[in-house]
This record gives sequence, structure tokens and C-alpha cells, in this order.
Amino acid sequence: MEPSGRRGRLYALWPGLVAATSFGVSDTLVKLVLAAGIDVLSLALLRGVVGVAILFMYLRLGAPAAPAGARERAFALALGVLFAAIVYGLFEAIDRITVPVAVLTYFIYPLLTGIGGALFGVERLGWQGAAAAVAAFCGLALMIGAYPHQLSLIGLGFAAGAALCRAAFLLIARSELQHLDPRLTTWYSLISSTAIFAIAAAATLNWHAAHDPGGWLLAIALGIATAVAILTLYMSTIRIGPFRSALVMNLEPLLATALSAPLLGQMITPVQAVGAAIMLAALAAFQSWR
Repeated sequence: MEPSGRRGRLYALWPGLVAATSFGVSDTLVKLVLAAGIDVLSLALLRGVVGVAILFMYLRLGAPAAPAGARERAFALALGVLFAAIVYGLFEAIDRITVPVAVLTYFIYPLLTGIGGALFGVERLGWQGAAAAVAAFCGLALMIGAYPHQLSLIGLGFAAGAALCRAAFLLIARSELQHLDPRLTTWYSLISSTAIFAIAAAATLNWHAAHDPGGWLLAIALGIATAVAILTLYMSTIRIGPFRSALVMNLEPLLATALSAPLLGQMITPVQAVGAAIMLAALAAFQSWR
């Protein structure tokens, strides 16, 4: 029997809160790991290997998932290409620009997903959703425009590209893999994306190790935090549904921004904070009206 009252609400919400916190920690750890000497490709490969191992154990120990059909399996494996682009793009963005700007720019993916869904007939957008999308993009523009130093356009491009790939991933998964257990969607896409990174690293003879054991510990912690985030996000989706889980996940960029100040010394100006607040408020409204 599930607990009721205040304890029941906490029971329902804690997986989503853990997921958002873990993702926010992971975003910050990326910058620290890259500073320790591991490059983007090596970090993406290491993160994938750790994630595959942890997700494999979870699938073996957790409730069994309904098996995927051949078509579903093929689509999920193909989505690994997009998943690899998401991971690599976000890591490159964090490497080239500050964590708050990179993560907040990447977080336009819910807007792009809603707009893309309306364009392709997957779902209706409505005037309220369109107005919220415009407000969110204006908030993002204010945040970027108020940056006190020159921003890397390449870094912003990587973050925006990762957001586009995430939107495409979600739209394809929604239209083609709606009945597949989300754990299996991530499992197959994680396997193929990790294979892509492994092939790329072998073909380019690319492997950059950390300068010291501390860097390796940070890299392993990053992989574990990401796996924990994925698994608790599944739990949140089951307990409170995808809609409420998506709203809780808006805490991720807030936490990444908050952690970046003490750990990385990356502060945002008051004007940037106003832009970020407008964006996140509009994003929450957009998700509520969809």
C-alpha cells in the first residue's frame, strides 16, 4: 500500500526530484571532468560504458520489461545515432561555454518538441503554447544577450544542435515506440550510441586519460549520476506520469546554475537571471498547456 497525505506526496515526487538533482550534478561534473584532462569523445565513451553496465543490472534485477519486436528494436537502435549527437553536442557546449548558458540553451528542447509535434501533426500546440514558446525564446535571448563576455557561437550551436536532436528523438520515440517500455528504448539507444563512440575513438586513435586519480573518480561519478538520473526518471514517470515528471525536470537547469557558482566560479548577471527566470516560467507554462 502506498503512503497517503504528505508522506504520499513525498513518495510520489522523490524520484523526479532525485532525477533532476542528478542531471544537474552531472551537467556540472562534465565541466570538472573535462578540466581534468579527459576530452569530449573519451568522456562520452566512458559515460556510455558506465551507463550500459548500470542499466543492464537494473533491467536484470528490476521488473521484467515486455520484449521489443524487431521493428521496435530497430528503431530504438537507430535512435542511438541521435542519442550520440545529443550527448556529444551537450558535452561540447559545456566545454566551450559556461554550464548555465549551455544547459539553459539545451533546455529549449521541450519547446522544439512541441513545435515539431504541431508541424508534423503529432499533437496540437494552441495559441497559449505558442505564446509561451515565444516568451521562453525571448527569455533565452535576453539571457544570452546579457552575457558579460563574448560567447562562443560554436558552443551555442552545439547546445542548440543537441536540443534539436533531443526533440527529434522524442518525436520519433513518441510516434514509433509509444508502446515500448522506455527502459528498453534507452537501453537499445544507449548500446548503439556507445558503440558509435567506441568506433569513433578507435578510428581516430582518440583516448585522453585524466591527469590524476581525482579526474577518474569524477568521471565515474558522472556516469553513476547520469545512470541514477535515468532510472529515477523512469520511476517518476510511473508514479506521477510523464507530464508532471517533465515539470519537475525544470529543476535541472536551476540546479546546474546554482552548482556552477561555488564549484566552477561561473556566475550569471542579474539581467541573465531575469532572462533565465522568464524562460523557465514560460517553459513550465508551455508544458502545462500542451
